[in-house]
Order: sequence, then structure tokens, then C-alpha cells
Amino acid sequence: MKRNYKSEFEGFQPEDKYADAQRRVKRLKGFYTHLIVYIVINIMIVFINIRDLDAGESYFKIENFFTAFFWGIGLLVHTFSIFMPNFIFGKNWEQQKIKEFMEKEKSEKWE
Repeated sequence: MKRNYKSEFEGFQPEDKYADAQRRVKRLKGFYTHLIVYIVINIMIVFINIRDLDAGESYFKIENFFTAFFWGIGLLVHTFSIFMPNFIFGKNWEQQKIKEFMEKEKSEKWE
């Protein structure tokens, strides 16, 4: 007897979509919080570094940009994870891989 899984789980789709949307909103909120903290902290660092400059000393030294640079790399990765999650793996990558593994296991089982 062949089961029709689509009809069994059809009633759960709106809840799944809502849970997915809720998860995406939470991730987006986390990103915006990360961005705001990055901007505020780096502005504070700039003001502290400017305040501590000696007379005639230039602000543009490499050590004044370490935090912004390395934290910026982390923020960039966070940005890609939020706004470009399908860039590397594609939209249906997980489903395709699951199907591929299941078909491979099925063919190996019967050989």
C-alpha cells in the first residue's frame, strides 16, 4: 500500500510556514542588532582614539582599524548568512541531497 505523505502532512503547512517566517524574522532581528552594536561600538572606539591622540599625531594608523576590520569580516559573514543563504547551496539543495542519498541507499540495498 502506497502512502500519500503529502495529504497526511498537508494540514501542517500553515504552521510550518508561520514557524519558518518566525525563525527568519528572529534571525533578521539578530542581524540588525549585530549591525547596530557594530556601528555604536566602532564610533565609540573612533572617539576614544581621537581623544587620545597626541598633538600632530595622525589618526590613520593600522592599530586604530583592527576592531572594525576583523569584526567587519564577522558582520559580513553574518550578512551573507541572512540575505544570501541560497548563494552557495541553492534553494533546494537539502531536499535534493536527501533524495540523492535515499535513492543511493535504495539501489545499494537491492543489489
